[in-house]
Amino acid sequence: MSSSHPTEPEPTTNQRYQSLTLDLLRQLVRTDWASLPGNTLVVLSSDTEGNRYSPFSTYSRGRYAPIHDLTGDVYPLESELAKDAELRELFPEIPDNTVAALVLYPLG
Repeated sequence: MSSSHPTEPEPTTNQRYQSLTLDLLRQLVRTDWASLPGNTLVVLSSDTEGNRYSPFSTYSRGRYAPIHDLTGDVYPLESELAKDAELRELFPEIPDNTVAALVLYPLG
């Protein structure tokens, strides 16, 4: 059963499983979601099948490196590593394939 609003078209399979860039997120906020009430709760799913959900809580900036097709690890920014010796000990090696990332965290 879909939890989408009945007047909203269902995303195609290709749209549903694409990586989301900040540019696309900004576009969605400006266009598709612009008319939503300001008190609309932002909820994250724990997986693509929608098995568990939790409200969006916080975010961080980091670097993402894929390990498998759809999963990977997040690493601190170079500027954070430069300032924090303990962080450098936790992350002695950063993969060469990391990309800038906005990391979203659920409440639970």
